[in-house]
Amino acid sequence: MSVEPQPPAAGRILSEPPAVQADALAHVRHGFFGRGGGVSAGIYASLNAGTGSRDEPECVRENRRRIAASFGAAPDMLVGVHQVHSPDAVFIDAAWSGERPHADALVTTNPALVLSVLTADCGPVLLADKEAGVIAAAHAGWRGAFGGVLASTVKLMIEHGARADRICAAVGPCIQQQSYEVGADFRDTFSAADPANTRFFSDEFGPKPHFDLPAFCAHQLALLGVGDVEIVDIDTFRDERYFSHRRSLREAAPDYGRNCAAISLG
Repeated sequence: MSVEPQPPAAGRILSEPPAVQADALAHVRHGFFGRGGGVSAGIYASLNAGTGSRDEPECVRENRRRIAASFGAAPDMLVGVHQVHSPDAVFIDAAWSGERPHADALVTTNPALVLSVLTADCGPVLLADKEAGVIAAAHAGWRGAFGGVLASTVKLMIEHGARADRICAAVGPCIQQQSYEVGADFRDTFSAADPANTRFFSDEFGPKPHFDLPAFCAHQLALLGVGDVEIVDIDTFRDERYFSHRRSLREAAPDYGRNCAAISLG
């Protein structure tokens, strides 16, 4: 499938592809991108940014080029990691020259880079200490959030000049509590680690517990001393403007696209 390139942006987030922005990060360039504004078709329609999906590679490249262009950046400046639901964060000061490291968050002080993470129900978390010139992007599914990926991210930001109380963060569109049904053993894992974690589970939405992933992420950031944390109240499972792994399972789809969250100092 051929795709027509679009002109790059000049210092702003484009209306195409559309992106949600968080008030907490209004002082830095960022965007939570959903399905709109891309070239992919079928179950990947239309802004699938997932290089690990089975979408047409040229479509994914064009979708990612459009995201990069909305920051006024070249495609290779839109950087990410090979996400593995780990607690690991890495520092990056130039575009990867080889294989991406296996990790779930990345930190930079380079204004030429656009940091990104991919999600399809997991929590995309963008962070910035604009005064120090340090930003980060984290992929926080329940395993990563529970395992400490946000603590690793904040620690690495501090090592590069950030201060926790100056960091602003936003938990972007992800699966919300009313849609996140889990088993009792899942809840037991969290309560065994800290009995106070039971506050993030509710029995109001059905016969099984429902987990509040964005609230758990926000709580972890607050415990780390992050100064300003915002939750973007969009449910990727219910809102079809976003890709959702859990929705794809319900629909017995053979694969699913990935949403992109991105942030830049430039």
